Amino acid sequence: MLIDTYGRVATDLRVSLTDRCNLRCTYCMPEEGLQWLAKPDLLTDDEIVRLIRIAVTGLGVTEVRFTGGEPLLRPGLVGIVERCAALEPRPKMSITTNGIGLKRTAAALKAAGLDRVNVSLDTLRPEVFKTLTRRDRHKDVIDGMEAARAAGLTPVKVNAVLMPGLNDDEAPDLLAWAVAHDYELRFIEQMPLDAQHGWKRDGMITAGDILASLRTRFTLTPEGDDARGSAPAERWVVDGGPHRVGVIASVTRPFCAACDRTRLTADGQVRTCLFAREESDLRGALRSGAPDEEIARLWRLAMWGKKAGSGLDDPAFLQPDRPMSAIGG
Repeated sequence: MLIDTYGRVATDLRVSLTDRCNLRCTYCMPEEGLQWLAKPDLLTDDEIVRLIRIAVTGLGVTEVRFTGGEPLLRPGLVGIVERCAALEPRPKMSITTNGIGLKRTAAALKAAGLDRVNVSLDTLRPEVFKTLTRRDRHKDVIDGMEAARAAGLTPVKVNAVLMPGLNDDEAPDLLAWAVAHDYELRFIEQMPLDAQHGWKRDGMITAGDILASLRTRFTLTPEGDDARGSAPAERWVVDGGPHRVGVIASVTRPFCAACDRTRLTADGQVRTCLFAREESDLRGALRSGAPDEEIARLWRLAMWGKKAGSGLDDPAFLQPDRPMSAIGG
């Protein structure tokens, strides 16, 4: 069991498969990209599967989310999913992706055992997409989402970040579109995880802003804390149902007290929180020949030291040295 000193138990594992990405989203990285991790520093497919096996069979993890960077860029992804689907007990498995590669991979991922997908899409306007991501790939994302739905990777969840002056007027349109296509939309407050460290609290679109915009067109009924559990998204029933919309308000409505996540970077580091500035090395133990029991001990020790909160409300808060693309979403 991965328990911390505040009694929280981590059952949800986020696994970053690569720090590379084929978009250059303005809230994530600079236009020229980043200095990517060297291939020898990345966990191999066998190392990833071994760590997931230890987490699932020995540490109580029940859900695995593959992230990046862009996880569809990982050549061995389908094989990793297939091997993890064979574990006993079998974890629930999902992926967070920009959707560009889903049209060609959705069917294979479903056949391998993936349960569902989260796709990032911030705008319905191709020209705004190109400005936000610095790539002209809007149609590829839309096609990828349709392929995921057709393959049965449902519910397809859509993650949207609103940015001032670009797409901050699109919340109602995004929700109307998601309802029409039977996708579940979740808005995510912009977080201080950009490589440029340009995030400013006073410039972000808050959960309150998003909800006020949505309520100009929709009736939203709170789903309530009992239904939410440890999920990061607060959810509202849209116009009486059955559709729902979520808001992940990591900055203005932190949910740290109910957090059930543990994170593994593409180079084998345990992170207890997205905003942590400390990591615990498992790759070194793996490659030095440590047995599973030692790996599990190190993982439990890392999670035991998890802090009470993200620290975002502390005036002395400092962004993590590594950006979102390196640590996984």
